[in-house]
Amino acid sequence: MPLPFLTADRAFDATADDIALPFDDHDLWRRPYRPGPWRVGSAAVLLLLASFVMLATMIIALAGASSGAVVCLVLGLAVIGTALRLLRMGVWVSRHGLRKVGFFMTATLTWAEVTEVRTVQQPVKWLGLPRTVQGQALVGVRRGRSEPMALLTDHNADFLGRVEAFDRAADTIEAWGAEYRPPTA
Repeated sequence: MPLPFLTADRAFDATADDIALPFDDHDLWRRPYRPGPWRVGSAAVLLLLASFVMLATMIIALAGASSGAVVCLVLGLAVIGTALRLLRMGVWVSRHGLRKVGFFMTATLTWAEVTEVRTVQQPVKWLGLPRTVQGQALVGVRRGRSEPMALLTDHNADFLGRVEAFDRAADTIEAWGAEYRPPTA
């Protein structure tokens, strides 16, 4: 069975003679890296929990307690929605701009709004928790703002323990920026 979400694999198995922007359609929003094992593992545990909640929903409904079944159903759907949102988090790029998808918010910037995309050494959050460690971050500098927006870090759920993957993702996003960001005057 073909898995269409794996078509981006050729971007990660690229050799030196491949192009930096390997996707055919640059108008579609794409995450130029694979979700990391921490993110996928967390979503898998949540989906496993949701399967038990849905099984409990069925048992409660067959027992005749419809109000309890509705509560369990809503809880199960909320856990499934949480797992799916967790998998959507990350940085997405297209010809139109840059999109940072968080758990509760999504920020979309056109390439004209982004003056620079670069990798910097700075304190970063470890797995999104309040604890900070020294690491690398890919930041986007927005036009008219002095504070850069952190896009990716090498200690988030996608890149913890995968330094090479962070470097490839940062280079790819920088290449998208270099390709589509308008020249500054």
